[in-house]
Amino acid sequence: MSRSDNVPSSRPGALASLRRTVLPRGALGVLAVSAIGLFLTVSGPDPAGVRSALALPLSFTALAATWWIVRWRARRATAERSVWRMFSLGCLLYGMGAVVTVVVAIVPRTAPLAEVPAGVCGVLTFPLAYRALVRWSRHGSGVDPDDLLNGCASLLVATAVLGSVLVWTTPQGHAAGGGLLTSLPGLRQVLLVQDSAVIVLVVAALTAAFTGRLYRDVRLWLVTAAYLLAGAGGLAALVGAGVTRPAWSLPVWALGLLALSTAAILPVRFVPTQSSDPVKSTVGSFVVVLAGLGTAVTVVATGAPGILAVVGLAGVLGSSVRLLVNTGELAQLAASREEALTDDLTGIANRRAIVRQLDHTLAHPGTREPGLQVVVFDLDHFKEVNDGLGHSAGDDLLRMVAQRVQPALPAATVLGRLGGDEFAIVSNAGAQGEAVLGALDEAFAEPFHLAGMSVHVDLSVGRAHWPTSDSPGGEGSVDAAMLLRRADTAMYDAKRNDLRCTTYDSARHGETRGLLSMVADLRQGITGGQLRLHYQPQLVATTGELAGVEALVRWQHPVLGLLMPGRFLPLAESHALMDALTREVLEQAVAQQARWHREGLHVRVSVNLAAGTLLDTSLPATVNALLTHHRVPATSLVLEVTETALLREPERSLSVVEGLRALGAQVSIDDFGTGYSSLTQLRQLPVSELKLDRSFTMDLLSDPRAAAIVANTINLAHALQLRVVAEGVEDEATLAALAALACDETQGYLHARPLPADEFDTWLTQRVVGAER
Repeated sequence: MSRSDNVPSSRPGALASLRRTVLPRGALGVLAVSAIGLFLTVSGPDPAGVRSALALPLSFTALAATWWIVRWRARRATAERSVWRMFSLGCLLYGMGAVVTVVVAIVPRTAPLAEVPAGVCGVLTFPLAYRALVRWSRHGSGVDPDDLLNGCASLLVATAVLGSVLVWTTPQGHAAGGGLLTSLPGLRQVLLVQDSAVIVLVVAALTAAFTGRLYRDVRLWLVTAAYLLAGAGGLAALVGAGVTRPAWSLPVWALGLLALSTAAILPVRFVPTQSSDPVKSTVGSFVVVLAGLGTAVTVVATGAPGILAVVGLAGVLGSSVRLLVNTGELAQLAASREEALTDDLTGIANRRAIVRQLDHTLAHPGTREPGLQVVVFDLDHFKEVNDGLGHSAGDDLLRMVAQRVQPALPAATVLGRLGGDEFAIVSNAGAQGEAVLGALDEAFAEPFHLAGMSVHVDLSVGRAHWPTSDSPGGEGSVDAAMLLRRADTAMYDAKRNDLRCTTYDSARHGETRGLLSMVADLRQGITGGQLRLHYQPQLVATTGELAGVEALVRWQHPVLGLLMPGRFLPLAESHALMDALTREVLEQAVAQQARWHREGLHVRVSVNLAAGTLLDTSLPATVNALLTHHRVPATSLVLEVTETALLREPERSLSVVEGLRALGAQVSIDDFGTGYSSLTQLRQLPVSELKLDRSFTMDLLSDPRAAAIVANTINLAHALQLRVVAEGVEDEATLAALAALACDETQGYLHARPLPADEFDTWLTQRVVGAER
């Protein structure tokens, strides 16, 4: 048996095996014996009527065994359950017709109508059988030959056609004329016509399934044989111009049941279901409608029985309903295709639509004169909006961007969302290309109102043109993916260099593959333990004692060696890796601080935070978890942020800083004096340290203005009870001047360069030994 047949059972193993193998095969044996018995009832003379008396119970036994086997398969076949349920319902319906036939035959007055119930029920089983075949074809081959409604309509049309042929081509039809259906033989004759129509339509359905390679399944041939054998008696009666089925039709019918039951016993194979094609079924519906209308017109014109016209028109009605259904399905299909090219969130074009537009333009160059421009832009610090205001606010912002930019663009331009916060615009080059940039400036001039706040959003823009004189390999080698990649490269270059817009230049951006490879290496380096921390000491300005260290990151690239921050931090910022990088640095710094504490060195460690990290409301909890895990006091950790990052969104920054201060950690404003902070903001921020930028320290002795700024900054910081650390101290004279100005601590090459942890230990040991001497 196939895997789909092995349904787990909670019953004991022996009983489950009995139900799975013995009982169905036993029922099949009973059916075979019944078929043989029915053959014996019609073979040779039967003067005593014994064999004729056995025909009825044998028929019911055969039908009951078939129904039990098919129902057994319906319960066990996971993949084809609906198929065999339809077959089992058909058997049940046919059995009901047989029972009614027996009852009608017993009563003398209704005995002449004995064949009618069985014939009617036989016809009514057609929709079930047809539906089962359609389902089977879907499961077995993925092909949908038609649907139930078209099948029923086809049956009615075929019945009308064959009925008309019968009326005008058989002696019984000519004799009865218009009164054919009013006579008992005529009624039986029409039932036989319908029986033959069942055969015609079932064979048609199997033929359609045959085109889907379902012919490889032997069960197909068994089911085909079952229906052909079941209808063979009616077909023979038609050919012979009789009004009743021949005697041999009963055992042949039993053979059909045996074929159907054998198909149910065989194992099931599964192929995933596919939905029907409304286009194909629409064509089929048109064919049925035309055939039905033609039949109805012919019947009326020739004076055939009116019931045949009614039957034909009923088929037309059925297929007309199917056409209405298909109209809705086709409309839905058109909508689905539209949705496939539309961004769900913003309602503008998606990446697929942009690529399709570019492919069409590149294939038909004349549609874009004087050339093609692709603009890619994204929203700066979009992650901070998501982290601080929630993803719903981020979605609202993306929708607002689309609603602002779309109306401002020139005609014949296409705006699309590539994914995340990245958008693309396809337009003509030249004047229209410049108008696109102006539209972007206009759209982002005003703040966006999100979650009750006014948020100013900046963007980074990259653009690429086609054709260009420096296109590698000629213009023919350019495709949609390449143009988007060029514009994307230019955009990231603008982001790294803090520019509004950059145009792709092959001389400058030709190493696109190298850049992407570098980003992939950096992503691997962050998670693969390739980041290294170097520590630069911070000394008390007046005594030279060690006050703390600053942790500075380096990247030990497996091929390029040790890389300084300037080589990889811009990549991390432009490719959303700063958050992961900062957390890795923080983890390493706290772990190293814990090792120093265990060795008796209680030193303060400063770690630089990325701008986006400071806006992460989960940062205090992350820091607390690290300090708790490594058993490091929070007061020995200093988190450095720049003025710009700290003051970009003061309300959010303030809540994060307050959370850090509640833990006991300290916050330092790095590169103080180079940002845009005001005295009011400085007074409100809960920071504990200011770090003077090296640009002021290096000019302290040569520029009176720099000296005045340093002196006033130190006095201001002390008035606010803040510690001052001066960076970039490289000579003794500068150190002495800072000490005279009451600067608290100094940091620079005069004391030491940034050192790995083991070299820092060596430096510290040598310094202690030198001081003792």
